[in-house]
Amino acid sequence: MKSYSPPQFVSVYHPFVRTLHWLMALIIFVALGLGVWAAQLPKGDLRSEVLFVHKSLGVAVLALIVVRVLARLALRSPPYAEALGRLTDAASKGGHLLLYGLMVALPLSGYVMSSAAGREVSFFGLVTLPPLVGPDKALAGQAAETHEALAWAIGIVLALHLAAVVWHAWFKRDTVLTRMWPRFRPSA
Repeated sequence: MKSYSPPQFVSVYHPFVRTLHWLMALIIFVALGLGVWAAQLPKGDLRSEVLFVHKSLGVAVLALIVVRVLARLALRSPPYAEALGRLTDAASKGGHLLLYGLMVALPLSGYVMSSAAGREVSFFGLVTLPPLVGPDKALAGQAAETHEALAWAIGIVLALHLAAVVWHAWFKRDTVLTRMWPRFRPSA
């Protein structure tokens, strides 16, 4: 005789938080791809256009991270169906804190780099941000190095984040992914 475990209630993030999460994920992956592509292009019109979109997406990330933090504070995280272990919980909290920090630091370093290089930063030409600093070639170079290092860092942290998702969904078969992607149901 087959026995079935009782259905498990899984609480999920608020739809607004889930929408922000997936929207920001899309924007960040596109912005990273455009940044890598722009770095490979020779100076010219195409590179300028790619960087224009890249910077605009960075401005979007800066604006959305403020909304996301406020939404997370107001709407709180749903409880886990099963408690995480202490190490897993610490890794999760540390990884998310690092991601949030990088989502602020990476576009800010690009903003400083552009400002110090005397280049405009706008959101698709609709709104132009004031320069953060005056023209400073040395600062522009330092900010460029910082921006590249932070891009590598967020790439690594995102890869670890995705690896954790795979670990929870396919190996642990728990409901962690279900909290952000409600249609996902792990098989027994």
